Amino acid sequence: MPRNYKKEYKNYHKLPAQRKRNDARKKARRAMVKAGVVKKGSTMDIHHRDGNPRNNKRSNLAVTSRSKNRSFARTKTARKKK
Repeated sequence: MPRNYKKEYKNYHKLPAQRKRNDARKKARRAMVKAGVVKKGSTMDIHHRDGNPRNNKRSNLAVTSRSKNRSFARTKTARKKK
């Protein structure tokens, strides 16, 4: 069965809390580009060390590869394992 992107957007990506988290991730990326840590179009991800996308302090941000940043072990409810 293929993914239903419309339903996924409606039930998750459209929610105000998720929109704020996504905006914060984008803001962190822009800040790292402005600081010269990464270049625009780079394949590197900006990692939030504490897992909170709204905490954009420079000490909480790190540059990692996409594969490392997106491969954390997950629980059944899709949370990160500690």
